[in-house]
Amino acid sequence: MDPHNKLLILTETPEHFAALIEARGFNDLECIGCHTIEEALLHVQDCTIILGEPKRIAPLLNGAKNLKWVQSTYAGTEPLMGPAMRSDYLLTNIRGIFGPLMSEYVFAHILALERHLLETLENQKKRCWQEIPYRSLEGILLGICGVGSIGGHIARTAKHFKMEVWGFKRTKEGVPGVDRIFAQEEFKEFLAHPDYVVITLPETPDTRHLFDREAFGFMNPSAVLINVGRGPIVAEQALVHALKKNQIRGAVLDVFEEEPLPEESLLWDLPNLWITPHNAAISFPEPVVEIFVENYRRFTAGKPLQNRVDFKRGY
Repeated sequence: MDPHNKLLILTETPEHFAALIEARGFNDLECIGCHTIEEALLHVQDCTIILGEPKRIAPLLNGAKNLKWVQSTYAGTEPLMGPAMRSDYLLTNIRGIFGPLMSEYVFAHILALERHLLETLENQKKRCWQEIPYRSLEGILLGICGVGSIGGHIARTAKHFKMEVWGFKRTKEGVPGVDRIFAQEEFKEFLAHPDYVVITLPETPDTRHLFDREAFGFMNPSAVLINVGRGPIVAEQALVHALKKNQIRGAVLDVFEEEPLPEESLLWDLPNLWITPHNAAISFPEPVVEIFVENYRRFTAGKPLQNRVDFKRGY
């Protein structure tokens, strides 16, 4: 390994990341923080490592002549994938820190829906004292589409509420907290019964538009879809159709095919759809830096890096 490495930090708060990393006392590492791609272009040629958001990094790859390793601050690295993109460097992502945040998001919405919090708030505004019947989460069937570290955490959280949990994944290998696993050929059966279907899948050619008109037709009519994975997994026009026709009870979307969601999108006006601006789980600097620091130690020691992304699989 080179005795001296230059780290380009490309995030919304590069100074914060730089300060946290510099506090670790790496004498062989120089941190260069940049807010914009234009600023980063002045430094990228000399950098051996880049830490940042994939969308910001992608335009810099061709100019990074000495690049050896990219540490994404996100779990998803789709902007760095594809046949036209470079793959002659180590790429690692962030795993293991988003599970609690995603679980908070998912169960905030499940509880809000089951306890009718929005309706109760409307009644408060109208000074209306009205009891709205609700059901306990115990026994409700939760289907998790993609049972990796995030999906696994959601499953374990569901078990605290005594929910039944089904999982959909590539293989039939069991997952703690998941009562039943469905493989790819069982997708139709997986969709047919859950009261809530949570998507935590990565975006790959196999998952793009996995939830299309046919898939929504398979779902339980009383089901709610919650997408905290990737926007393109859901065919939005098909979802609009399903919600308008009441094929499913509703949907919660944190991710979209196009972001920010255009003002003219039909999704905005659907009464049985709840939209959030891709903030279910944000990358707080402190846990991201912990992962980077451990990987930097491995990098300088010539050891395998944690959370390495496979360019062929896309995750």
